[in-house]
Amino acid sequence: MTTSNQSSVIEFILEGLTNRPELQLPLFFLFLGIYVITVVGNLGMIILITISSELHSPMYYFLSHLSFIDLCYSSVITPKMLVNFVSEKNIISFVECMVQLYFFLIFVIAEGYLLTAMAYDRYVAICSPLHYNVIMSHKVCSIMMAIVYSLGFFGATVHTTRMSMLSFCGSHIVSHYFCDILPLLTLSCSSTNINEILLFIIGGVNTLAPTLAVCISYAFILSSILHIRSNEGRSKAFGTCSSHLMAVGIFFGSITFMYFKPPSSNTMEEEKVSSVFYTTVIPMLNPLIYSLKNKNVKSSLRNVLSGRKSS
Repeated sequence: MTTSNQSSVIEFILEGLTNRPELQLPLFFLFLGIYVITVVGNLGMIILITISSELHSPMYYFLSHLSFIDLCYSSVITPKMLVNFVSEKNIISFVECMVQLYFFLIFVIAEGYLLTAMAYDRYVAICSPLHYNVIMSHKVCSIMMAIVYSLGFFGATVHTTRMSMLSFCGSHIVSHYFCDILPLLTLSCSSTNINEILLFIIGGVNTLAPTLAVCISYAFILSSILHIRSNEGRSKAFGTCSSHLMAVGIFFGSITFMYFKPPSSNTMEEEKVSSVFYTTVIPMLNPLIYSLKNKNVKSSLRNVLSGRKSS
């Protein structure tokens, strides 16, 4: 990432989630609790899937990567966010800001495509159950995950490289609780046309392509479910899909609200609230949505705990 001499010495000040002093301490403890639950839940899921042989299937392979991504991009954002609540000025250097932006973009883009891969996994499981193990082989799953992370690295590299080329010579106060694209663009005193075009094209593709793929997958899934005669079979199929659809809706809905509203309708307070969902809330909810309601996960957890007690 190449930076100009003018922008390489800059220190930004992160404004934070709110400027109201009476809310700082309650919000600190709230988001500290959310972060602890996020770390424990996602790290616990990764360990459980790794050590439990009954969870060594494509579905849980993707879930372990989802937990890894959620853990990483929550850790990129939340610790610095917590500093905002207990310090008068949360200063971040230009380099640190670009690093935070880079890794945030890697994981947030990767999560979008991983949710798409998980939708395809559910499509194969419900629509072609007899060929599931052949279609979703370990090699295929590994290739899919390599593509997921590659797309994250590509999008993050393009956006961060272009951002590092901008000059920042006015206000250094970022109207956000982390270094994100839109708040940084408003601070630049050089032309941001290329950055905005890249945001529209790359961001549009990274949102529209996964959303369309998920919708098409679930159209076939819904058609297959409606052909299931037993009520128990239908409810079981709906149960495996409802949690994924909920996560997809919250994730892509909040991102669309944040990045693809008309500029005239943007208010930073609304954008902060929207970004809280996909930076802190979703990483906490995913282990609960996907795991604690899953019979196999609960069974594996009981086996692990009972094994420790007996030993």
